Amino acid sequence: MILYRKFKMAAHELGLKFRDDRMLDVVKAGEHVVFDPLRRVRVHKVNTRDVYFKHADLDVISRELKLYPNLFKVLELADHQRAFVFVDGRFERLLGAGRHVLVTALRDVRVEVADMRDAVYASAEMARILHGNTLEDHADVLELNDSQRALLWVDGRFRAALKPGQYLVWKGLQKVRIETFDVSDARFTHKDLTAIVHGAGANGVMTVYPIEPGHVGLWFNDGKLAGQLAPGVHAFWTGVSKLKVVNIDLRELSFDIAGQEIMTHDKVTLRLNAVLTYRVADVVKSVSVVDDAPGALYRVAQLALRAVIGARELDVLLTEKDAVADELRAIVARKAPDFGLEVLALGIRDIILPGEMKELMNKVTEARKAAEAGLITRREETAAARMQANTAKILEGNPVLMKLRELEVLEKIAGKANLTVVLGEGGLKDRVMKLM
Repeated sequence: MILYRKFKMAAHELGLKFRDDRMLDVVKAGEHVVFDPLRRVRVHKVNTRDVYFKHADLDVISRELKLYPNLFKVLELADHQRAFVFVDGRFERLLGAGRHVLVTALRDVRVEVADMRDAVYASAEMARILHGNTLEDHADVLELNDSQRALLWVDGRFRAALKPGQYLVWKGLQKVRIETFDVSDARFTHKDLTAIVHGAGANGVMTVYPIEPGHVGLWFNDGKLAGQLAPGVHAFWTGVSKLKVVNIDLRELSFDIAGQEIMTHDKVTLRLNAVLTYRVADVVKSVSVVDDAPGALYRVAQLALRAVIGARELDVLLTEKDAVADELRAIVARKAPDFGLEVLALGIRDIILPGEMKELMNKVTEARKAAEAGLITRREETAAARMQANTAKILEGNPVLMKLRELEVLEKIAGKANLTVVLGEGGLKDRVMKLM
C-alpha cells in the first residue's frame, strides 16, 4: 500500500492541491511529498506563464485564491465595470463583467478598473491601450487634436467638455453623444449654453463670463478688441488664446473727493469734500485710453478743485458755492470725454474750516446779528414814538375821543387795583375814590 505520493512542480508552475474537490493549499515549484493512502488528493498544475487562469470550479476556488495575493489577483467586475490588464508594462487585454483570476507569480501584472458610468475613459496609458486590438466590442476611440474640443452628452444631458487627447467612449450602457468643435474662434456659442455652463463638466475647458444687466463686456483676443458682450452668460474656450474680458458698468456712478486740504487766495487753509457723478459714454475709449478711467477722472477733479478754490478768497467761496461748483463741473466735463466718460454732476458737499477760523467766523456772525438786532429795535422804537405823536394830535383836536380814552385807562386801572370810579354830573371828575 502506497502511503505517500510524490509530485514535482516546474519553475514556471504552481500546484493547487485538492482533497475531495476541496482546495487545501497552493504549492510552489519543486519536489513535494503528500500523505495520501486513500488516493483522495489531486494536484492541479497552473502554468504561471499564462496570466489568465481558467478552471471549471473558478467560482468556488477563487475565494481560496484570494488568500494568496502574491500569487493570484482575483477581480470581481460589476456590469458597469471593465478592467485594463497590463503585463510586464504592456497592455494585453480588456476584461468584461464577471469574476477573473490573474496569475501574478511570474509576471508583473497591473490592473486599472474603469467605471463605464463615466461614459468616457482617459488614461496616461492610452497610447499603450490603443496599440492593442481588443476594444471594438466595448468602446469607440475619440481623438481630439490641439485645435479641437468636444462636448459629451449622456442620455440627453450634458456631462463634460473634453480637452485635446485620446479617449475611449463606452458602448452599450448609456446613450452617448459627442459634439466636436473647432476652437479657432475662442468664443463658444451653443443653443444649450445655459445647461452647459451651469454644470461642473465644463470646468478647465471653458471659462464663463456673466454680464449683469446695466453692464457691457469687452473681450480682447491676443490683445486685440474682438467684440462687445451684451448682458447674459458668455463662454470661451480655455487655453486657445490670450483672452481678457472687461466688465463695464453703464449705470450712473459717483465717487467722493474727500479730505482735500486747499489754501484759498487769502491764505486760509480749509478742508473740502465734493461728490462727482458720471457715467461711461464710450466703452471702448474707457478701457483703451487709460488703465483706470474713473481714477483718471478723480485726479482731474482734484486738480480742478485746487485751481478753482485757490483763486478765490474765503468769503467769496462761502457765498458763491453754487457758482464754484458750476465752474468745477465745466472744467472736469471738458476733460471727461478723453477717458470715454460723461460728467453728470459735481457738487461741493462740505467746507470744513480750521478751529480758530471757525471761532472768528462765529464772532463775526454774532456781531453782525447783534448789530442787526439793535437796528431793528431802534426802528421799532421810532415807529412807536411816531404813532404816539399822531395819537396825541388826534386826541387834542377831539375832546370826546379824549374822554373815551381816559375812561379806557381808568377801566384798566380799576380792574388791576380793585378801585371803584365814581363819575359825577357834567362829565368825568378828577376824583378817584378807593373803596375798601
